[in-house]
Amino acid sequence: MIKSNKKLKIALVFGGKSVEHEVSLQSAKNVFDALDKDKYEIVFIGIDKQGIWHLKDQNNFLLNSSNPKLIKLNKSDLTTSRINKNEQGLAVLQAEQKRGKIDVAFPILHGSYGEDGTIQGFFKLAGIPFIGPSVLGSSVSFDKDVTKRLLTEAGIPNTEFVTLRPGDKISFLKIKKVLDLPMIAKPANSGSSVGISKIKNEKEFNEAVKYAFKFDSKIIIEKFIGEKREIECAVLGNENPMASICGEVITNKHHSFYSYEAKYIDEKGADLEIPAKLSKSIQVKIQKLAIKTFQTLECEGLSRVDFFLLKNGKILVNEINTIPGFTNISMYPQLWAKSGISYGKLIDKLVELAIDRFKKEQKLQTTYISK
Repeated sequence: MIKSNKKLKIALVFGGKSVEHEVSLQSAKNVFDALDKDKYEIVFIGIDKQGIWHLKDQNNFLLNSSNPKLIKLNKSDLTTSRINKNEQGLAVLQAEQKRGKIDVAFPILHGSYGEDGTIQGFFKLAGIPFIGPSVLGSSVSFDKDVTKRLLTEAGIPNTEFVTLRPGDKISFLKIKKVLDLPMIAKPANSGSSVGISKIKNEKEFNEAVKYAFKFDSKIIIEKFIGEKREIECAVLGNENPMASICGEVITNKHHSFYSYEAKYIDEKGADLEIPAKLSKSIQVKIQKLAIKTFQTLECEGLSRVDFFLLKNGKILVNEINTIPGFTNISMYPQLWAKSGISYGKLIDKLVELAIDRFKKEQKLQTTYISK
C-alpha cells in the first residue's frame, strides 16, 4: 500500500471529444466522491467536446451533477492547453495558472481519445504516472479488428467477423454466406455500443454499414449470437493480474442487444446480476480467459472483459474495456465490491499500480552503453 506523510496529487481527467462524454462526467463524479480527501489532493481537468482542457475546482466542475440526462461540464476561462485545429498551434498553461507536480493521472475518458492510447501517450511524454493500460494495450484493445485478430492468434475464442474499410467492394451476399443472418455492424474503434446496428436483411445491412462508417473509417461485421448470456469479469493488476467474480447483464426485453440506449438512457434497459448464477467450473474458466485476454492484449492496471456464454457451454470473448465505467451503477466497481474490494480501496490499488509501473519504467536504460 501507498504510505506517505503528504497527500498524493491526483489529476482526474474527464469529459473529452467522445460520444461517451456524459458517461465520463458521471464516472468522474463518482471517483471524486470515493477518493479519500485525507490521502489525496485532487486536480480537476475537464476536457470539453471541442478538445479544450479546463482546470476546475471541486465546487463547480460539473453542472446538473445529480441528473445523468442533463449532466454537463462546467467550462471555465482557466484553460490548461489545447490544440487549435485551424492554426495547428498549441496554447500552453500560463505560469500563474500552474497547479504543481501531478503524482498520478486518472484518465476517466471513455471512448475515442481516452481509451485508444492517445491520452496515455501524452502522459508518457509528460512523465506522469497514470492509471490503466499503457499506449499499446489501450490502442490494440480499443480497435475491435486488431483485438479479434490477436485473440484468435492466441487461441482465445471470439465471435466470427469481417472487417470493412472505405473503398472495399462490399457484397452483402458474400458476407451473409460467411456470417449468416442476423449480423451486427459496428465501428472498429468506438465504445458503449455507439454506432452499432443489428442486421436482418440487405436493406438493413446497407443502412447499418453507412451508419457505422459515420463513427470510424474501419468497421466490422460480426456474427450475431442469439441465445446467450452476457457475462462480465473485472481484471486488476500489472504483472500478476487477478480476476473478480463474474456478473451478468440481463437486457430488457425491449432491447435486442446491450445498446447505448439500454446502457445509459433507458433506466430499466438492463439489470446487473452480481454474482452471476454460474457453476464454479464455468466461473473459473471465464476468470482464466479474462486474465489471458488481459495479458494477450498487453493490458495493465485494469480492464473489464465481456463474454458471451452459449447454451452449449461455449465461452466467447465479446470485447475488452480498458477504461470501464466508474459510475455508482457500473459493473467494474460493483464486481470488485462483491469480490471484497470496496470502491475506495479499489482506487487506492489502481493508484499503487500506476506508481509501481512508472517506477519500474524509470529504471529502464534509455542511453546506449556498449557491453
